[in-house]
Amino acid sequence: MNYIFRFCLLTFVICALTLGCTPKITEVTQELPVEEIVEVPKKDTNPCTTLDELPSSLRGQIEDAYVLYKDQIKQDNYTEAFPLWEKAYYNAPAANGSIKYQFEDGLKIYKHFYDNESDLKVKSVFLDTIMSIYDKRVECFGDPAYVAGRKGFDSYYYYSEVADEEKIYSFFKEAIDGKKEKADYFIINPFSKLLSDKIVNEEVSIEEGSHYANLLVEAIEFGTNSGKNKEAWLIINEYAPTRLENLEGIEGIYDCSYYEKKYLSLFRNNSDDCEIINRAYSRLLWGNCDRNSASVIEIGTAKNEKCYTPPPPDGPLKMAYNAYTEGRYLEAVDLFDDFVNLTDDINKKAKYTLLIAKIYYGDIKNFSLSRTYALKAANYNPNSGEPYLLIGKLYASSGPLCGPGRGWDSQIVTWPAIDMWERAKSDPLVADEAKKLINTYWKYMPKKEDIFSRNIKAGSEYTVPCWINKKTTVRTAD
Repeated sequence: MNYIFRFCLLTFVICALTLGCTPKITEVTQELPVEEIVEVPKKDTNPCTTLDELPSSLRGQIEDAYVLYKDQIKQDNYTEAFPLWEKAYYNAPAANGSIKYQFEDGLKIYKHFYDNESDLKVKSVFLDTIMSIYDKRVECFGDPAYVAGRKGFDSYYYYSEVADEEKIYSFFKEAIDGKKEKADYFIINPFSKLLSDKIVNEEVSIEEGSHYANLLVEAIEFGTNSGKNKEAWLIINEYAPTRLENLEGIEGIYDCSYYEKKYLSLFRNNSDDCEIINRAYSRLLWGNCDRNSASVIEIGTAKNEKCYTPPPPDGPLKMAYNAYTEGRYLEAVDLFDDFVNLTDDINKKAKYTLLIAKIYYGDIKNFSLSRTYALKAANYNPNSGEPYLLIGKLYASSGPLCGPGRGWDSQIVTWPAIDMWERAKSDPLVADEAKKLINTYWKYMPKKEDIFSRNIKAGSEYTVPCWINKKTTVRTAD
């Protein structure tokens, strides 16, 4: 974009911002499609100017501008379309009082300008104008919750280099507060990512985190069962539920009703599986369910009848097991850690350090601490493959944490996972499970075309980022 055109364009933008003109609108074509553009019933009164309200001497010019700019948009001639769109939009932003495509077209134009601009200050002005187009759309046609979601989505995926993260977060909050469980599907994945990160980093209160995490859980269930946008909800269910489930390790995010709904049905479908029975029982207590509630009694009865194990002698170890069984996970890891520090038995140190690692993985959902304790367990017992088996599972489970749930960033976590399982194979006690995991996850690795497009060679060294941050070897599924 040459200097003169940039100057003129910037002048248009400043005029729009200072004189109350309403510019730009952007398409939403990321992973999820956009709202279908349909005509809405024409209102008798519209707060925005319509073509009917223009003087006859001007109306014909503006109608022509609408037709002519649209022809240029269809040919992707955004620079040529801009002055025509601007004339049409600023003179009659509501058009005939029912169509809304003029907002979408404005967003397309300004996204084109944004994408072809390198100056961050100019990009920021473009983004301000894009936001004002959305504001004008609300003024003319309402639907603020949908528009807030679009603002957040566009800012997150298209304009992140200049968009403020707190504003993006507030847009998503406004969107889901307005629509509750009927929230638009395109906000679910990015909002789940932002929210879970803020909760884990203690940037929002437990109360706020709980409120929005539960709204997202409800929205996913409602949207998935609605039968609409099936492909979009398939993508969502590969990502958001895992992000939200990982918040189970933070006390107070979910209440008893969440755990009852999730784990009572899991227990009833696996009523003879002691691992599931024990997990369901401790999860309900972790969620502060009443010990005298029907659900806790039902699972507790099965636990006592089918899964009884003699308790250890009185002491720190028994206290640790009791805390874990009753869903007091944080207390349990502290007590197990105390026991490890007190005992001189190296095998017990290895066993209970690994148990701490498993609690951090399966219950508290802190993958980094889980790896730390797994490596400690490996130091206590260098011949055991179990710690590496667990670390591999940590890495393999990190697709939704380190990427969108599918694609490159989520696939490359399989490389360090397979490294760990290859290491675990040296232990005959877990070799079969390690081989099974390798065979299962091999197909989830990137393909040759994926590494070729990034100028990466099979067999070369590669550092997987995210919390994993490990060097590994590039492999392909084919």
